[in-house]
Amino acid sequence: MTFAILPADAGPVRVVVVGAGPMGRAWLRTIVADDTVELAGIADLAVEVAGDAAAEAGVPGLATGPDAVELVRRTGAHAVIDVTVPAAHHPVTLAALRAGIPVLGEKPAAATVAEALSLAAAAELTGQLFMVSQSRRYDDHLYAARALAAGLGRAGILSVDFFKAPRFGGFRDAMASPLLLDMAIHQFDMARFLLRADPVSVLCDEYNPAWSWYAGDAAATAAFEFEGGTRFVFTGSWCSPGLETSWNGSWRLSAERGSVLWDGDNPPTMDAVGDGVATAVQVAAPGAGIAGSLREFVTALRTGAEPMGRVHENILSLAMVEAAMLSARTGRRGAIDEILDTSLATALAAERDGGVRAVMAGWGSARAGLKLGGR
Repeated sequence: MTFAILPADAGPVRVVVVGAGPMGRAWLRTIVADDTVELAGIADLAVEVAGDAAAEAGVPGLATGPDAVELVRRTGAHAVIDVTVPAAHHPVTLAALRAGIPVLGEKPAAATVAEALSLAAAAELTGQLFMVSQSRRYDDHLYAARALAAGLGRAGILSVDFFKAPRFGGFRDAMASPLLLDMAIHQFDMARFLLRADPVSVLCDEYNPAWSWYAGDAAATAAFEFEGGTRFVFTGSWCSPGLETSWNGSWRLSAERGSVLWDGDNPPTMDAVGDGVATAVQVAAPGAGIAGSLREFVTALRTGAEPMGRVHENILSLAMVEAAMLSARTGRRGAIDEILDTSLATALAAERDGGVRAVMAGWGSARAGLKLGGR
């Protein structure tokens, strides 16, 4: 599926950032540092906070207001970058897409898979790009690990340990499943990237250590089956002080002709058997972290090239989260297609836009729609 691209003479891609909290300010710094992008405005319901963020970013007097679409129209911006809390992703992104504005959004695509499917259909209907920033894919060492793994034959087991002890305050402390919903989606998405495959099912145990400062479960072990029978095991905690892992996690891939280790921060290492296996690779991501997401979004808007993280491709990472949460609640293995199909039914029942509903109804199944729309 194609999407609208900018005219060749459009100049720097002018963007409006929605959300002036800590993550929004990180995006502002990234945008200001990139000469292919121009910051046109900041939208936040607290307009004074938007003004403070603009001054902090070194752009005092920038256009601000509570409504992103209005700011785009006022400033002539080309795109929206949505850095709101997950619950706001659906209304903010939907309003932009309906107004003919492409969107780069922070993960997750939406608060639920059902809402994400609605946004995928809206992107199809409007012909606008909606890309989700899975920023931890943009890492040279991850790309190198993927290249090394490609030379080892069939993958058997991929595992990651993630142990951190952040004290965020705010909405994460009150979430029902803070680790799975707000963080593990990164590792789940990285697993899809490393394995070049998609998940089939998961068995998950979620819990909260007695000393946890989170209201919801902040620790989990999730064992996924992927296409072809490969297993991916995530073990993590957000309340594990001492000897903490990288924010990327600590990884091990076991394949038929050897193994790859990656500590999440340094170049990966490999131990291979047999001949014809590369022992060193020179691979570069298209940028680091959110700067990489921004660069790929800009390239897509200029050339029409399919970006990583386009909503149709990204939804399966969010489905992994919901399937893990369902498995933890029910104590049984959760199928990814069960999540997708239930979510599609929910999205169809809730959708008020007839055009968006018609797109979803035409998919036949959620998985078919994601494959069709992501081509």
